[in-house]
Amino acid sequence: MIVCIVQIGMKTALIGLALWLVCAAAVVAEKVSFIKIDGAIGPATASYISRSIEEARAQNAQCLVIQLNTPGGLLDSTQTIVQSFLGSPVPVVVYVAPTGSTATSAGCFITIAASVAAMAPATTIGAAHPVMLGGNPTGGEEKPDETMKQKLENFSVSYMEAIAARRHRNADWAKSAVRESASISAEKALELKVIDLIAADLPELLRQLNGREVDGKTLKTANAEVTEIKMSASERVFQRLWRPEVMFILMLIAIYGIIGEMTTPGAILPGVVGAIALILALYMSAILPVNVTGLVLIALALGLFIFDIYAPTHGILTIGGIISFLIGSLMLFNRADPLFRLSLSYIIPATLVTAAFFIFVIGQGLRAQRLPVKAGVETMVGKAVTALTPIDSRGGRIFIEGEYWNAVSDTPIEKGEVAEIATVQGLTLKVKNKEK
Repeated sequence: MIVCIVQIGMKTALIGLALWLVCAAAVVAEKVSFIKIDGAIGPATASYISRSIEEARAQNAQCLVIQLNTPGGLLDSTQTIVQSFLGSPVPVVVYVAPTGSTATSAGCFITIAASVAAMAPATTIGAAHPVMLGGNPTGGEEKPDETMKQKLENFSVSYMEAIAARRHRNADWAKSAVRESASISAEKALELKVIDLIAADLPELLRQLNGREVDGKTLKTANAEVTEIKMSASERVFQRLWRPEVMFILMLIAIYGIIGEMTTPGAILPGVVGAIALILALYMSAILPVNVTGLVLIALALGLFIFDIYAPTHGILTIGGIISFLIGSLMLFNRADPLFRLSLSYIIPATLVTAAFFIFVIGQGLRAQRLPVKAGVETMVGKAVTALTPIDSRGGRIFIEGEYWNAVSDTPIEKGEVAEIATVQGLTLKVKNKEK
């Protein structure tokens, strides 16, 4: 009897232990993927988010939490991110954090497009009015620019409205964020049903997400293990490279390298470095909003610098080149958007360095190439020599600058007569009778 009771007790304990282990394993097995986006939205960001969604799916994560703090970014990259969200097999939670962060411009589109939109206290969202990037490359009237701005605004409004409707968020406010650059706090966003919840930190966010049904899936995030997906090395590098300042510096390196190679053929290194910088700058110009007028003014400045080296203008063309380079640099990127505004701290030193490069480096080099030859066999032309032997068309001998030379002459020259060197033909000097 006692043995039976003991056996039953052991079996019960074993079953309880097994159930506890299963439950514990189930709890531990739940995962939440996590990434941070802090900065402008660009191609590297879009690639990073798309890759993170795939990794979250591969990890069977409950959701992907994106901690966001951005002043905005490129519309193309924003569209790519929104498409990734809408087609994601894993619920995407955009969390505007930490305190003081913003989801401005492109960040507003991204937050509205998330499966769950959350914000930390004292954060803001909005100001999604599109900025006309670049300028009117044709240099025509202002009206075509206004037409393009209106088209871009209408597209952005309809795009934002479609995203908000898809996620059942406040479409009227979303449209006002585009049309009127409306911006609101986290508390107001929750009141207007622009976002779904406010959380002070990530643990609180996971607690609030727990049990919420998202895209037909009930989230289990209360005790989930948070796994951060890091940016790859290439994504980190490109995220830092696609800045206007970087493209501007690459453009300057390309100018210095290629022109330096042209003025000193055979140096090789400047040409190679310049060619690589040029390729990178051209690649980035396809991504960044480059104004063609700015490029033309910079090219004009380079032409004025070079022309002033050959033309005796007393520096007038160089002054014009400096002004043209300064204005072209100011116009190179769109200054209406802070994201693509090239700082004067880059423009002014670059203008001075470029002017100095052409005046003192390229200018002195080209002037040195035009100086008369002061060494070598060419310096012997025109000098008078005494014939050591009779010289005729068949040959003779002379002595000059410590060396014996073969010499020929169309008219016979007697031994001891003074002749003048006319040309140098390899190792033979052609001489003629010196005029008295």
